[in-house]
Amino acid sequence: MSSRTGAGRLQILTLSCLLLTAGAACAADSGPNPAPHGLLTENVVLIVPDGIRWQEVFTGAEKALLNDKEGGSWLDDRTLLENFWRDDVAERRRLLFPFLWGTVAKQGQLFGNKAFGSSAHVTNGVAFSYPGYNELVAGFGDPRIDSNEFGPNPNLNVFEWLNGQPDLRGRVAVYGTWGAFGDIFNRERSGLHVQAGPHSRSGKLTPRDELLNDLYGTTTLLDADDLYNSFTQVAMLDYVKEARPRVLFVGYGETDSWAHSGRYDLVLTAARQVDRFVEQLWNTMQSMPQYRGKTTFIVTTDHGRGSGPVDWKEHGIDSPGSEDIWIAVIGPDTPALGERRDVPPVTQAQVAATLAALLGRDFRQAAPKAAPPLPDVVAPGPRAGPGKPQ
Repeated sequence: MSSRTGAGRLQILTLSCLLLTAGAACAADSGPNPAPHGLLTENVVLIVPDGIRWQEVFTGAEKALLNDKEGGSWLDDRTLLENFWRDDVAERRRLLFPFLWGTVAKQGQLFGNKAFGSSAHVTNGVAFSYPGYNELVAGFGDPRIDSNEFGPNPNLNVFEWLNGQPDLRGRVAVYGTWGAFGDIFNRERSGLHVQAGPHSRSGKLTPRDELLNDLYGTTTLLDADDLYNSFTQVAMLDYVKEARPRVLFVGYGETDSWAHSGRYDLVLTAARQVDRFVEQLWNTMQSMPQYRGKTTFIVTTDHGRGSGPVDWKEHGIDSPGSEDIWIAVIGPDTPALGERRDVPPVTQAQVAATLAALLGRDFRQAAPKAAPPLPDVVAPGPRAGPGKPQ
């Protein structure tokens, strides 16, 4: 639904501010205002780029893979080094993830750098996609889910649960490149707005929608059920601007697809583009009164990968290290502790309850199997300065 703009909108806001108590309507449009539970967060976005290793997040490109032999790269070695390599680790990782390290690390928190005593891992025991996404949104690893073709998810997920809350009903949405998200979020049972995979949009279509539908049907995809990230980004941003969801899931699949294809150069290219997409969504939301200063992003991955000249392409129980992930959080209620070091291990299963807790709700009341929220991530009250612990 489009918001009013220009002089008409100004008149409406002025009248509202005069009539309503204590300028409450003005506060809602002009900046952060604590909710009854003491939190500033009113909107949460969970973003999952598929299969990005913690090694690339915390140390940047792996030099041993910047070649054709081990990395399957089509670029020449010199160009690869220019594009992705710097001798300094901090420079190298920021080269790959400029928003993550230039903004999130300064204003939020990152878990998962095993080199500095911060472990983040899955609990599902299999370390591949569907079980990982279930763990992220249901709050626990389910041994029954043992295939990416499992079918409709029997478990209550936090997005479905939040969509059942009176103030959030119809304000929860899922956008992802992978068609299986329809089953993971159990679209039929949950009633969630799910746009997943290369499937045409229906209903009243704009010319832009019709163009996207045409592209879905005519683009040769690497995986027949996995759309390219850029198509999902366009559709998702349009939806954010029009429908103004309060809870949003965004899943990007290219990083995993290119790894399975043995193209390390394209893994890095896609990872850098995901960072740009996250920044684009963040800046778009911060430019809108509903979201400015009231929105928290959780960025993580569904599984890790193996290491070495071959196993970086794969993941699962036969590829040690696939259980290791990373988690980043930025928002008005998350203390700016930066890169976490020497802290107790955290798990993928803690994301679901964290998402709900940021909205002042206890998902574990409805889902007792769900793990508790991440420690020190939801802390109402004045924030510390960027990069400074409270």
